[in-house]
Amino acid sequence: MTQLGDTPTNGTDADAPAERRRPGRAKERQTGLASLLREVVILLVLALGLAILFKTFLVQAFFIPSGSMEQTLEISDRVLVEKVSYRLGEIHHGDIVVFIHDDEFADEEPGNPVSRVFGEIGEAVGLARPSKRDFIKRVIGLPGDRISCRRGHVLRNGVQITEPYLAPGTVTDCDQEVTVQPGQLFVMGDNRGNSEDSRVFGPIRRSTVVGRAFVRIWPLSRTGWLRRDR
Repeated sequence: MTQLGDTPTNGTDADAPAERRRPGRAKERQTGLASLLREVVILLVLALGLAILFKTFLVQAFFIPSGSMEQTLEISDRVLVEKVSYRLGEIHHGDIVVFIHDDEFADEEPGNPVSRVFGEIGEAVGLARPSKRDFIKRVIGLPGDRISCRRGHVLRNGVQITEPYLAPGTVTDCDQEVTVQPGQLFVMGDNRGNSEDSRVFGPIRRSTVVGRAFVRIWPLSRTGWLRRDR
């Protein structure tokens, strides 16, 4: 029999002093916070993995680092580069392509693995400047084509080609006629007076092509498809 004033020995936790209840609740809060942090980390890792996977095999956002493609593409424009069509089909005259320029004098990528990862992520979403080995140009010559210049215009197989994507009054100079060999492409920037392209380093290997730039997504005032004829 319990007398008045005695402390019950079989009471509930709600009847216990506050000091005895706090440690349990604090531990629950810590466990919940740790669980939330784990979920956030897992989601971030999955998102980064998907971004890199997407960039590697499907579509990549590309930051325009120079004025070599003006007036078609301005400095700091962002375009999407798709990587599927050239695995299934052919490259065409007028395509705007991103390729890896294997210049032996080009700067090497940072050696720090963390820097490389964040660089890859930034490039994948078009926030970071691309590698100095990544170029974007227009395809002028395919295998078998003879490319030359006459009176400031480009000739393909002896016939002047129409280039509506060039700024009015653009003059194109090239020193000699070049025959594009199998497995090669002859590329030029649309800003012919300020473009390091096949007139400088010769035709590129088709195997170095990353993909085709098909749409401008930034700035919003200039979004639109990138067609072969403009």
